[in-house]
Amino acid sequence: MDNDEPLEPEIKDEPETEPAARNSDETFYCEAEASVAVEKEKPGGESSETDLEIEDTEKLFTTGQRELYLEACKLVGVVPVSYFIRNMEESYVNLNHHGLGPSGTKAIAIALVSNTSVVTLELADNCIMEEGTLSLVQMLQENYYLQDLNISNNDLGLKGASTISEFLQRNTSSLLNLQLSGNNFKDESAELFCQAFSANYRIKTLDLSHNEFSDKGGEHLGQMLALNIGLQSLDLSWNQFHTRGAVALCNGLRANVTLQKLDLSMNGFGNEGATALGEVLRLNNSLVYIDVSSNDISNEGVIKISKGLEFNESLKVLKLFLNPVSMDGATLLLLSIKRNPKSKMEEIDISNVLVSEQFVKILDGVCAIHPQLDVTYKAVQGFSAKKELLLWTNPMKLIQSYADQHQITVIDFFKSLNPNGRMMMSVGDFRKAMIQQDKVPMNPYQVRELIKKLAEKTGMVNFRSV
Repeated sequence: MDNDEPLEPEIKDEPETEPAARNSDETFYCEAEASVAVEKEKPGGESSETDLEIEDTEKLFTTGQRELYLEACKLVGVVPVSYFIRNMEESYVNLNHHGLGPSGTKAIAIALVSNTSVVTLELADNCIMEEGTLSLVQMLQENYYLQDLNISNNDLGLKGASTISEFLQRNTSSLLNLQLSGNNFKDESAELFCQAFSANYRIKTLDLSHNEFSDKGGEHLGQMLALNIGLQSLDLSWNQFHTRGAVALCNGLRANVTLQKLDLSMNGFGNEGATALGEVLRLNNSLVYIDVSSNDISNEGVIKISKGLEFNESLKVLKLFLNPVSMDGATLLLLSIKRNPKSKMEEIDISNVLVSEQFVKILDGVCAIHPQLDVTYKAVQGFSAKKELLLWTNPMKLIQSYADQHQITVIDFFKSLNPNGRMMMSVGDFRKAMIQQDKVPMNPYQVRELIKKLAEKTGMVNFRSV
């Protein structure tokens, strides 16, 4: 574990050259400005070269970057973070929970203005506040290498939302993924984000979960979805959307053609929200993943969602976990997919629902038509422990036994499932191939276990992980 030790040799016994009170709205210290300050403060015996002047080798350039950060720390009056110094050349930098505050964030931002290595920056839970947010967006206007930024849990509030919104409307940075979870954003902030993302087309992934958006915020964000042409993934889980907000969000989705993944779990859609979502599923052909877990959706709402699924040709994952749905509602979901020959559904999560053996038989029939489908439920009523044990026979042992008998490797077996012989397949294609192959017969439970072992977060199964 990296600890942040004070780097006393760099800051000890330095004369105080910074004015006692520095206004947070003062001109941001960009690379050139910091370099000038560095040169002025160096004792006579030290070299006057700055990172802007050292361009001969990569090593010297990196040394200059370090010096720039140390001088920035002196200027803003903070102790340097040793972890950051050691990882400035890495593509991924995790500074979550480091207690940076606004000044520490400003020093980091100064150092990143000219940095060409860091692609992902984690700054969650650092109390960066409005001043730190301003430093970051000013840095992002100059840095064209940073693509992923996490500033969750920093209590940014309305002022932080305003700063971020103004920046995003310019469409000038290389930023693609932005995490803003848990920042005490309310409906006024949602209005600002509506303005920002109605204009911004660069951000692809946005996380606004664990905030305080209510129905009014849902109306603003619904308008945003109707106008936005860039977002591919949006997380709005753990907010306070109810019927009015849910309907507004769904109205926006009806016009949206780019969003692929949407997390709305832990809200209060209810059956009216589910009705609106069913209409979205009937019309929308871009969404591939929807999570509406824990939204107080009962069988009545599932009926409406099922009607949408009968016509949908894009959705692959539907999560309905922790909703008051019975086996009857779950059966309706299966039958809707059975009636849709163009369904691409791969995963349905109803893992709080207790089903019967009759349900399993219906599922087997649906999987015969759609072999890529996997349905996660709680358990089967009256299913004996012996039968359960048979279902969970280790699938890798079965494959290894087959490979040994035929004098091939396990990887050779997996590659034979892929028509192009490559080492990776999508989860849906892999599930379909495993169910349809007859070399090592497996049930859906065993295939699911294989996918857990082999699948990556990208939605691909990687045979190299065997």
